[in-house]
Amino acid sequence: MKYQCCISFLCSSFGKWLSPICAKTFIERVAAVDQDKYVKKLTTLSYFKLFLHAQLHQRDGLREIADDVLSKGFQKELGITSISASTALP
Repeated sequence: MKYQCCISFLCSSFGKWLSPICAKTFIERVAAVDQDKYVKKLTTLSYFKLFLHAQLHQRDGLREIADDVLSKGFQKELGITSISASTALP
């Protein structure tokens, strides 16, 4: 699976939080173990970004995290085109 960053993502506050992380190395290691082999939407990188965001915003639980991820703007930041509530909250 190939990941791409959009320019608007890099200019956002969230993008600036992630900029010190070497995405290329992260993605290469995920690919090396074929971790996202059967993933359709919530990739390892998206999952990492989601929980980093949750930690930075001190979310109390999965329901608050699911509320965040259902936001279209945040989905764009994560690189997700769409996600259902059942995927966001197991």
